[in-house]
Amino acid sequence: MLYSEDRILTTHAGSLPRPDDLRKMVVAKAAGEDYDEAEFQSSLRDAVSGVVKQQADIGIDSVNDGEFSKINFTNYVRERLGGFEKRNAQDVTTYQLDMTSRDRVKFQGYFEAIPPRYTRSNMGVAVCTGPLTYIGEDQLKADLANFKAASEAAGVTEAYLPANTPGTIEHWMPNEHYRSDEEFVFAIADAMRVEYEAIVDAGFLLQIDDPDLPDGWNCLPEMGVKEYQKYAQMRVEALNHGLRNIDPEKVRLHVCWGSFHGPHYDDIALADIIDIIFSVRALSFSIEASNPCHEHEWNVFETAKLPDGATLIPGVIGHCSDFIEHPDLVAERLIRYAELVGKENVLAGTDCGLGNRVGHESICWAKLESMVEGARRASAKLW
Repeated sequence: MLYSEDRILTTHAGSLPRPDDLRKMVVAKAAGEDYDEAEFQSSLRDAVSGVVKQQADIGIDSVNDGEFSKINFTNYVRERLGGFEKRNAQDVTTYQLDMTSRDRVKFQGYFEAIPPRYTRSNMGVAVCTGPLTYIGEDQLKADLANFKAASEAAGVTEAYLPANTPGTIEHWMPNEHYRSDEEFVFAIADAMRVEYEAIVDAGFLLQIDDPDLPDGWNCLPEMGVKEYQKYAQMRVEALNHGLRNIDPEKVRLHVCWGSFHGPHYDDIALADIIDIIFSVRALSFSIEASNPCHEHEWNVFETAKLPDGATLIPGVIGHCSDFIEHPDLVAERLIRYAELVGKENVLAGTDCGLGNRVGHESICWAKLESMVEGARRASAKLW
């Protein structure tokens, strides 16, 4: 785990723009369509090597593989878990969660008027119908080998890989097998533990992607804050069950409020969940901090204290706009957090993965370059 000992270090939340040819094969693979496996594996190795080098070249200190083998950071798990069956969405009667539900209470006309930006995809719905098991060892092994080769060749400072949380997987996998929600999410945790531990055993930092922790609130508009806190805490307990054998220094938690482009009018306040966030077995915490709904929540850290030895990674550039954040604004944001939690405990990050959330790959890389320059300017003032 990195600390900003003599300058503000930089990282990001996950997905990066993948080459078009690889993107087409990843989509075909996820949809069960024909693709050339040998060509896919060759293209994947080359793309991971290239994106790791590109991150290192622009000055990002903690890099990943761009999530290039995954169609997105949730559905990839459908290729790695056993115990479910795919059904057409119209044939699924089991209750499903939708992260736009709370916004739809007030803005139904908006969602009817715009093209759909958040859908369950045309790949069907995964419904849990039996005991969950981990079956993705071969794909995981390939991911680890590709990333190890690329990170060693680029000489990176730190290498991390993301994985999903039980609560996030629960969002898109209706349960028809387990007797309770608690039994279900703990079973997911037991299955995903294979991936969590393999990432760390390979020498990488494990990033736990947990949009569920804040955006479960958006899925459940009937809940009040106290009820939701209880809901979220149980899912964190399941996550911690899956992380039980891993040193918290090897774990980074990333949380966001769903990251879909929309109103986010009634997102749950960071202050209402910060203690739950800090109860995760991790010692690095990545949060949304630059978009119009959450930038003001820097003030939470006037009273909320980081766990001993922990680092904070505020998002200082974001995915909600194609505007390129000015380096001076990035520096201003970083200095604000450094003054609250200590400069050595702050790394520069992004609100969420930028890869498929901004208008073009050139925007993504320009934002990351601005983040690196902003961190340099903040460092010049802090040291």
